[in-house]
Amino acid sequence: MMASKQPSVMTVAAIGSIPLIMTLGNSMLIPVLPKMQSELHLTSFQASLTISVFSIVAAVFIPVLGYLSDRFSRKAVILPALFLYGAGGILAGIAAALFSHAFAWIMAGRTLQGIGAAGTAPIAMALTGDLFKGDKESQVLGLVEASNGFGKVLSPILGALIALLVWYGTFFAYPVVVAVSIFLTWVFIKEKPKKKEPPGLGKYVKGLAGVFKDDGRWLCTAYLVGATCLFTLFGILFFLSNVLEKSYKIDGVMKGLILAIPLLVMCTTSYITGSKIGKNQRLMKKLIVTGFCLMTLSYALLTFFRGLFLFIPVLAIGSLGTGLILPCVNSFITNAVGKEKRGFVTSLYGSVRFLGVAVGPPVFGRLMAWSRPGMFISIACFTFAVGLLSLLLIRPQTEKGSSGGEEKKKRSRRTILEPVGGR
Repeated sequence: MMASKQPSVMTVAAIGSIPLIMTLGNSMLIPVLPKMQSELHLTSFQASLTISVFSIVAAVFIPVLGYLSDRFSRKAVILPALFLYGAGGILAGIAAALFSHAFAWIMAGRTLQGIGAAGTAPIAMALTGDLFKGDKESQVLGLVEASNGFGKVLSPILGALIALLVWYGTFFAYPVVVAVSIFLTWVFIKEKPKKKEPPGLGKYVKGLAGVFKDDGRWLCTAYLVGATCLFTLFGILFFLSNVLEKSYKIDGVMKGLILAIPLLVMCTTSYITGSKIGKNQRLMKKLIVTGFCLMTLSYALLTFFRGLFLFIPVLAIGSLGTGLILPCVNSFITNAVGKEKRGFVTSLYGSVRFLGVAVGPPVFGRLMAWSRPGMFISIACFTFAVGLLSLLLIRPQTEKGSSGGEEKKKRSRRTILEPVGGR
């Protein structure tokens, strides 16, 4: 087969801009919550709902939009989703600026943003699998994860800076960022036309059931791996944010800069990992297991450190492990099925990751109230268990040419699946 024309640098930039949008949705608003609470006379619970509603709505709609992207096209879902995301920010911003009782309108705007966010990062992963093959695909998936991490690094700092001007300015910042992504996506992403009519819903669901029947064990394990990484990441950031503010009286932009350190480590590692793994599934599995070893070591050691001077470097070890894991599991999942079902499978993965983000802070909060050492030991045991599941259940495809006739028969029967190393 002749090599396909390599997509341009601007195509890669367009894809990288899409997950950045989703990441900004919550992280950029967090520094604004105390001011919003005081200005609108909200309770702490009401203020937190502006975060929760975004995540819950996104988690619900991600599989729906994933199916639609398989049924029609990736751009046909991504572009309206970005418009909806920006419109939600405008609605919330105008309400906050003009109305004294703006909470209901802000919640409506955040709901629209949650629906829009559902059509961003997971669909971008499926789009990457459509447009790129081999080493280039893994590299771009690493860039997608790095873009996600970069958004986490940038957003608390950006949110704190915007809040210095006016607290509701963050809502208006969303459509500005979205406009750039819309332009890049519209102009530089060129999808190939579908060669055949997509299957009906019944046939589509039956095909997906076959995928999970044949490969559900490793695929669900891969979902758990991604969710665990986001669960621990946002949980430990929630813990660190509380410690910085309550124990060290560090707030505002300085707190954002400190929180950015482990995120920057993760972001950099994700990009380097994605650029090196190619389509080597055996290497991917080794890096996933290694990553969980580093995470387990980090959380176990954090039991003994309280001063920031040593706490942050030890925490960075766990972030390094997360950066090793995510590009690898992204590549496994993106190539788990053919193009016609890729949108749903990657979207379901995105939904699970969102749930990991949503439950991380409350779980860590309850564990913090129970026991700080107990929290770190519990999380270390959990990451060890997930790492062990990865070792046992995630199976790289047999290298081409190393299997006998029986293996070839198995491959011919598994026409739905298209693992990374299989072509």
